[in-house]
Amino acid sequence: MPIAAGWFAARAAALCCVGAACFGQDDRGEPSVVAPFTRLDTICVNDWWNRPRSEIIDVRPPRDEVVAFGLYTVSEGTLKLSAQLFPLYPNETRTVRLEVDHGRGWEEIGTAEVNDLGWSALFRIDGWDDSQSVPYRIRHGESAMFEGVVRKNPKASDTFSVAVLSCNSRKDRGRRPEYVRNLRAHNPDLLFFAGDQSYDHREHTAAWLSFGLQFRDVLRDRPCVTIPDDHDIGQPNLWGEGGKLSRRGDGADGGYMFHPEYVRMVERCQTAHLPDPVDPEPISRGLGVYFTRLLWGGVDFAIVEDRKFKSGPAGKLPEYGPRPDHVATPDYDPRALDAPGLTLLGERQLEFLRGWAQDHRSGGPKVLLSQTVFCGGPHLHGSNDNRLYADMDSNGWPQTGRDKAVGLLVDAGAVHLAGDQHIAMLLEYGLPDRGGAAWAMASPAIVNTIYGRWWAPLEESRRGQPIEGAELAETGSFVDGFGNPITMHAYANPESQDRGAGYGLVRFNKADGAATFECWPRTADVTSPDAEQFAGWPKTVPLDETASKTRPGSTPH
Repeated sequence: MPIAAGWFAARAAALCCVGAACFGQDDRGEPSVVAPFTRLDTICVNDWWNRPRSEIIDVRPPRDEVVAFGLYTVSEGTLKLSAQLFPLYPNETRTVRLEVDHGRGWEEIGTAEVNDLGWSALFRIDGWDDSQSVPYRIRHGESAMFEGVVRKNPKASDTFSVAVLSCNSRKDRGRRPEYVRNLRAHNPDLLFFAGDQSYDHREHTAAWLSFGLQFRDVLRDRPCVTIPDDHDIGQPNLWGEGGKLSRRGDGADGGYMFHPEYVRMVERCQTAHLPDPVDPEPISRGLGVYFTRLLWGGVDFAIVEDRKFKSGPAGKLPEYGPRPDHVATPDYDPRALDAPGLTLLGERQLEFLRGWAQDHRSGGPKVLLSQTVFCGGPHLHGSNDNRLYADMDSNGWPQTGRDKAVGLLVDAGAVHLAGDQHIAMLLEYGLPDRGGAAWAMASPAIVNTIYGRWWAPLEESRRGQPIEGAELAETGSFVDGFGNPITMHAYANPESQDRGAGYGLVRFNKADGAATFECWPRTADVTSPDAEQFAGWPKTVPLDETASKTRPGSTPH
């Protein structure tokens, strides 16, 4: 039976009998919490111990291994650390403890309660001294623990690096040793998982545990940003429309298809460790928000939710194909797609970004983190004979909202890092009615054996010559299917090594005001001197002056 790793199978014999031979009813007592939703997260809720073992992951580890992994960030003196546990039996304590060692031996500095929906717990430590690295361990019961290191703030370093990953398809349920090896060799200062950590739509907790075990040996000792995308919350695509209920199976009418407590559970597991939301007011049906700011290492990160407020296309636009979100014919007017009243980021996030763009207290680079890019990137979807002329799942649409977002990136001199597209891309966003450009990188998929995508522009979309000396043919200035101006610098189509699967790495040189974009195939071994990146990478670019030079009175964070 396929399972997440041999790590589980080797211990199966050590488990107490929970129906290993018969999967009958095991009298563990009543569940401590009954889920308010049905047919969701069934592997991990209610009397989970009576469920057959799942191909996603075995949720019955030995009890000294129930602390699966942890995630943390530190920003402006506050440490937030999420503990992720396997499901607990009714008679097991829901309390976890956080211990640290400042060189005087282990001492407990906090406790937190595990939520039975999602099995996570959050520690918050204000007044955290980030001037030194500190070992930590999360403990449950007598012997279960997860150990790591809260890193020293690298604000004094001239360089800062971010690894960018997304799209962890269930087509490969194995571990990720090549990623862990390479990431540990690169030793980035921050990890960013841009979404689709899970593709098991109705079983987020099991899939999230699998993701954590795949990457925990690189998660344990550095800050990490994880944000959920559409597949994480159980949808093929997401246009959140402020939290309303979607009544279509494809979600194209806008809103969320599943119970709000399921969505809240997903967001709690993936984002509770982020800095506090800058505007925490809940949205429709009690859903929360997590858009926020992270100041770390002299770099100023804005983290936004580029799906949560976005309008759905169904019923709002003329349709040019069998799906309301796809333009499948060349006979269309891109301007007709930008209907009045459509939303991308929403006014609350735009207001946040306006302030962020003008606030230069960090004195260093500014970076926007979100799920997907602000353009319509790939042209061939799923197969190399399926051309879409425009895709409303991308954030090239709606154009007016896109231009507002890109305009704020240009004002900030910020770099945009994202995922989602199942194709690595390095590009510059342009604006139709003003000068300036903003650099953006979409990471490749971690696993790209499902729904590959190709950058394959038609000649009529080109607006200039290919970039001189470029290694790839289809570079230069284009308009996307919505008429948005972009400049493509590099891409990795599925004909590339590992079918285009891999990860991005961005190295910021704070002293020089430059960024180097790298893109590595999944099976490249960066510990070898012969390791090669995808064609077209690396590329070093100067950043806007507003992002790269310290201002009078600014203080690195």
